[in-house]
Amino acid sequence: MMKIDHIHHVAYRCRDARETVLWYRRMLNMDFVLAVAGDAVPSTGESDPYIHVFLDAGDGNMLAFFELPARAERVPDPNTPDWVQHIAFRVRDRAVLLACKAHLQANGVDVLGVVDHRMFHSIYFFDPSGHRLELTCPDPHEEAILERLDAVKWEMLDEWARTRCPPRHADFLYERGFADAIE
Repeated sequence: MMKIDHIHHVAYRCRDARETVLWYRRMLNMDFVLAVAGDAVPSTGESDPYIHVFLDAGDGNMLAFFELPARAERVPDPNTPDWVQHIAFRVRDRAVLLACKAHLQANGVDVLGVVDHRMFHSIYFFDPSGHRLELTCPDPHEEAILERLDAVKWEMLDEWARTRCPPRHADFLYERGFADAIE
């Protein structure tokens, strides 16, 4: 059976390709890999001028953006909360996460967190096109927590599919409550 090697790229729309490339280079130290452009979409043949830029998101993964000047501005899905659709990147450890937070804030980016998800810790912010981003670092107990979650994942999914109510198999993550979840 087929098995995916890794994500080649994930593509989103941006309002300004140059602004986007410069922002991701400055804020997240991503290298600008390449750009392609055209007057027609290769996969559909549709006439639609575009530029498609690619950034190195680490470990063989690329983050890509399309600027589409002939189209109306991107509108977020009104039926999906802002916190749902986001791109999460992992950094080595908490020291790097805190350094990233300080760097973003020093450059005028509003940052939420550090949020303690118990198995990892995260900060959240938006890029210039309004895409929500997350930086995470592992919790010191991540491996043990992931083992516990792995043991119940199918039971949780099956219960959710039957009831559409949150299963309680992973409640151990939040035994302390949420009062200390956000620093």
